[in-house]
Amino acid sequence: MKRFLLGAAALAAFAAPAAAADLRPYTPAPAYTAPQVVYNWTGFYIGGHVGGAFAGDNSLLGNDGRLLGGVQGGFDYQFAGSNWVIGAEAQYSWLGNANNGVVFPGGTLVTTNNNQLGSATGRLGYAWGPALLYAKGGFAWRDNNNLTVINAGLPAAFTTAGNHKDGYTVGAGLEYMFTPNWSAKVEYQYYNFGNTTFTTGPADIAGRRFRDDEHTVKAGLNYRFGWGGPVVAKY
Repeated sequence: MKRFLLGAAALAAFAAPAAAADLRPYTPAPAYTAPQVVYNWTGFYIGGHVGGAFAGDNSLLGNDGRLLGGVQGGFDYQFAGSNWVIGAEAQYSWLGNANNGVVFPGGTLVTTNNNQLGSATGRLGYAWGPALLYAKGGFAWRDNNNLTVINAGLPAAFTTAGNHKDGYTVGAGLEYMFTPNWSAKVEYQYYNFGNTTFTTGPADIAGRRFRDDEHTVKAGLNYRFGWGGPVVAKY
């Protein structure tokens, strides 16, 4: 009996702390929170683009579209704690020569060949996550606008006023950062170089005025150097 009582006392002494531990309040483990990816557009970039160019109405380039391809480079800055992004970009495009000129009522054929476009623009954008919607505008230039006038199958003499080489450009686009260092974009850009007026020439073109402009649509790819860190994670 004595041994039984001693064993029971020892078992009670051992079980008492365990029972007390069971009476402590239960604290659940904190819920897992996935890291939040924050996209930072600040940094330099270089890239290339392809697309098409289409002359506007009342242009000497005719209505045929032309393929284009080129390069671009720039810098973006995203304000701390903000979705707003500002930047600057230089762009240069080479264009194919796919137009056959414009034939006027008297049979005069006018052809022109502009195969290079360039621009230096500012950019203002609004970012949400990996996407950036932006507008751009600034200075534009092109190669020499070489005009040829053919009348009755022979080259005809003419003079022009205007025929601008420099102008302005505006546009808008959407860019998407699909990795920390790579982004893709689609963009519309309009170029305006003023007007060309034939001051002398065959009767069906003399005195006529034409707009020198281009509408372009481009798809591009940029490599971003990530100055300041393109992508970080918050916990």
